[in-house]
Amino acid sequence: MAAKDDPIVIKKYANRRLYNTGTSTYVTLEDLAEMVKKGEEFTVQDAKTGDDITHPVLTQIIFELENKDGQNMLPIPFLRQLIAFYGDQMQMIVPSFLEESMIAFSKEQERFREQMKGAIGKSPLDMMKMATPIKALEEQTRRNMEMFQNAMRLFTPFPPAGSAPAAAPAEPARKETPEKPDDLQQLKDQIAAMQRKLDTMS
Repeated sequence: MAAKDDPIVIKKYANRRLYNTGTSTYVTLEDLAEMVKKGEEFTVQDAKTGDDITHPVLTQIIFELENKDGQNMLPIPFLRQLIAFYGDQMQMIVPSFLEESMIAFSKEQERFREQMKGAIGKSPLDMMKMATPIKALEEQTRRNMEMFQNAMRLFTPFPPAGSAPAAAPAEPARKETPEKPDDLQQLKDQIAAMQRKLDTMS
């Protein structure tokens, strides 16, 4: 029984073919994308070494989807900013921020879909109420961006070169260093508070 709950193992061979051990069939990246959409859990392993390569394969799926006409979801400014975060001091909080944002967005999306299902045959007045979930999504996105910008300020206490006089007070700089752990905890608390607020809205 426990084995049924385990993620399906997909093996990737040297010839780049993917083998679904659950169905004993070869699959494509499109098949894996469909499995994700259906909520089917799977891991991808290198057939030769046994290494877990789920992350790069999922990244490859996104790359393939982004290159299909009319399916671009990642705006160029977002991609540029994401690339800039690699190797930056902000890199350590970006994954948790993106994960929490997507969880919150998914909850709002489900609420919106449920209301859309019940909208068939509704009156125009009822249909006007359907704008509420969309506004909630927009508001959630705005709050996420504000929180992320605040986090960026916490982790970048020093202004960029040339943006401030050279004779800046030394005292604030000394205070920033020991407070960084507290700032990170404060950010985590803000994320948790946001999640609680969303839960009460559900």
